[in-house]
Amino acid sequence: METTLKTSIIRRSLIQKAIASLSVCLVGLTALPVLAQSWPNKPVRMVVPAPAGSSLDVIVRAMADTLRAGWGQSLVVENKPGAGGTIGMDLVAKAAPDGYTLGIGFNGPIAFGPFMFKKMPYDPAKDLIPIVLTSSQPNVLAVPANHPASNMREFIAWSKAQGDKLSYASVGQGSSSHLSMELLKATAGFEATHIPFNGSPPAALSVAQNETQALLAVEPALLSLVQGGRLKLLGVTSPQRLPSRPDLQTVAEAGFPGFDALAWNGIFAPAGTPADIIARLNTDINAAMADPAFRQNMLKQGLIIGGGSPAQFKSFIESETRKWGAIITKVGIKLD
Repeated sequence: METTLKTSIIRRSLIQKAIASLSVCLVGLTALPVLAQSWPNKPVRMVVPAPAGSSLDVIVRAMADTLRAGWGQSLVVENKPGAGGTIGMDLVAKAAPDGYTLGIGFNGPIAFGPFMFKKMPYDPAKDLIPIVLTSSQPNVLAVPANHPASNMREFIAWSKAQGDKLSYASVGQGSSSHLSMELLKATAGFEATHIPFNGSPPAALSVAQNETQALLAVEPALLSLVQGGRLKLLGVTSPQRLPSRPDLQTVAEAGFPGFDALAWNGIFAPAGTPADIIARLNTDINAAMADPAFRQNMLKQGLIIGGGSPAQFKSFIESETRKWGAIITKVGIKLD
């Protein structure tokens, strides 16, 4: 009798503990939707892994007012340049996954970095959640103003005739400028020696002075030398011609269908951020990018405005990572 009573008491205690544990779990599960519904109730930080005034910085600040109005909270822009963008994106990857720290990532620290660095401080595929593609931008081909070619097709033919005498500039080792030319070389079948520079101004000047013979870079960085008659533009690396520069021939039109080399960027959150908050961010940022003033601002800078769902952005990143990973591995580019 006494043994039976003790057994009953123990069983009742275990059941009570199980119920209490289940209650805690249920509270935890219901807390996430509540968190998502109340977000944001404090300022949101946006990490920009590039200096103030850069294209990434401009993009974020251009949509900031619309986002602030919709959220009723401040959007605090924090510039964290350095190490090819990995310093800023590492901050995002290691932040609390609560929707209050975001980052605008780009090719380098997302798709290129895993193949260029021996060890990155974060894994872009595991530690970051893609929210939405914000913009993309093709590189344009610049050559000295007196270059004999007048379009992309003629430039490729001329390059093949140079043997190993051709050199090209880039805005930096491992940049989109560098990798796009390596992809063009591999696709079109010509040789050229890479001469990296620290940024667009010295790279463009080297071409204008015929110290190097070609450069793939974003158009705004080249305009002053083009308008001054020291450079001319021959082509573009996007699949279609640019509405702002319909005179520039694509690589596809030069005889290489499917060629596509874009610099791109988008918004990311730390892994573990609730799905409801990711969905809200995607909706709000898409709405901000649909604003006519934002679109006009971006188009003036030669940017192709993005958009779409998180799943579409994730799929795009995976495709870009495969493509550029193969080029980086083939060329043997290392940044450490």
